[in-house]
Amino acid sequence: MTATILNLPAVEDRTSSSLPLRLMLAPAGTAPALIDGAWWPRSRDLTAELPALTAVLDPLWGRITRVTVNPTFWPVIPRKVPVAGHVVHVGWFTAEQDPHKLLLLSYTSGRWDLLVIPPETSSATGARLMATATDPSRSLTASGLIQEAEFFRTAAENDWDSNREMVWDSEGGHEARRVSSSPAAQAVSAHPMEPTEGM
Repeated sequence: MTATILNLPAVEDRTSSSLPLRLMLAPAGTAPALIDGAWWPRSRDLTAELPALTAVLDPLWGRITRVTVNPTFWPVIPRKVPVAGHVVHVGWFTAEQDPHKLLLLSYTSGRWDLLVIPPETSSATGARLMATATDPSRSLTASGLIQEAEFFRTAAENDWDSNREMVWDSEGGHEARRVSSSPAAQAVSAHPMEPTEGM
């Protein structure tokens, strides 16, 4: 099951329940992995975000009855969240659970672990994280995926800065500054040549 990341049309209602769910799951039949997919909520409000997630996952994985999170990135953790037709119990673990992971339990079907992409993540990084989290060859934890994405983001920014400097250099940047600050250049600019008659 895949929910795509869409450019959002201009709408009046911008609540998280009115926007498309950003979710991507590992392909069916792949070997068990540390992460079963990625969820990119639009806020850190579990009461607002969980109903849309369970509405998609209940038909696929069986009724989701319990969710656990690490409280590091969730400012408020409700004990229960009403969702379509039932209630999801919410728990939390500090040391035992990766802070970037959401654990979902279904009494009928088992357990799933989703990478939680921070809501403020850029579109490019979010798309990369969703693809990486659902790659069958993946072997990183949720926090490992976030750290890897941050490394790539930083490297891309550094490459951008380096490329800008190379372009500046190729257009005479550093050399132009050196020439203009050299004593010979200053002497030339201090004593400009006088035009001779007839020229």
